[in-house]
Amino acid sequence: MRNRILRILFVVLLLIFCTRVQAQGPAPETAPPLFPGGALISYNSVFTTRGPMAGISATARPTFSHDGVFNFTWGFRSNFDLTVLLPVVTNHFDGISTAPVGGTGFGDAVVLVKYRFYRRDSERGTTQASVTFGPKLPTGRTGLTDAIGRRLPAGLQPGSGSTDLFLAANWTYTGLFNVRRLVADEDFHALIRTQGTQSTRLGSDIESRFWLSYRPYESKNVAREWFIGPELTWLHAQDDRIAGINQSDSGGEVLLAGITTFIGVRPGTHVWVGMDWDVAHSNGAMFMPVRRHISFGITQQFRLHF
Repeated sequence: MRNRILRILFVVLLLIFCTRVQAQGPAPETAPPLFPGGALISYNSVFTTRGPMAGISATARPTFSHDGVFNFTWGFRSNFDLTVLLPVVTNHFDGISTAPVGGTGFGDAVVLVKYRFYRRDSERGTTQASVTFGPKLPTGRTGLTDAIGRRLPAGLQPGSGSTDLFLAANWTYTGLFNVRRLVADEDFHALIRTQGTQSTRLGSDIESRFWLSYRPYESKNVAREWFIGPELTWLHAQDDRIAGINQSDSGGEVLLAGITTFIGVRPGTHVWVGMDWDVAHSNGAMFMPVRRHISFGITQQFRLHF
């Protein structure tokens, strides 16, 4: 029963547009897929703050962004599930010497397939590993303008205008140090980008997120449970390319540290909150590192049979 519920809870939420950080999804474990016939819908709200810049450059990113991600996931067969992500993105840029600009629009949709290729059960717990892959489609808005009608750079648009490839590997190890309620979870993924709007190829991203969670409470029927623990995220963004020309120092690396909690409030309904902060980053002249990242969400699970 416990394993079945954990599978139902799975979904991978991405920060799939521009160079946003991946948020905690509506499950404490990222490797297991949904069981066949299981499905869920969820909403994730992600707030990202970056360091300021003097003015709007061709490689600028939002100083503040909000991503509202609507998610549908369906376990269509054993060890496989299908996820569709539909984002609504709000971007703002507050320059030191420029007037604030920004706007809201649909972001790029994502279609993903997850395959769990390894599972091993033991007295300690369960070890699972999976891979996820799929396209990010150019469905997002790319026409935001400033107050005098000039189109904003590609990095400030809700959509990218490019068709990109998402690849991920996930690993979950329950019963760490033979503690049944201690779980180690690793999500390693890459977004491989192509050229999009304004002849711009935003830098490809690599992200590694490790979450160590402990479950201090679990009801007898597993209808209610509580996970909490620290998480560490490493981000690497390559330089942007505009009209085939590399924009030096527009990419870089960031190390974020924070805490995430996940709560099952009733059967089939779950909420989560995650927060992390910048602890180290590159100092490229055009690089805008993530300084603060907050996400929260809610999910509802159900059965779906065809």
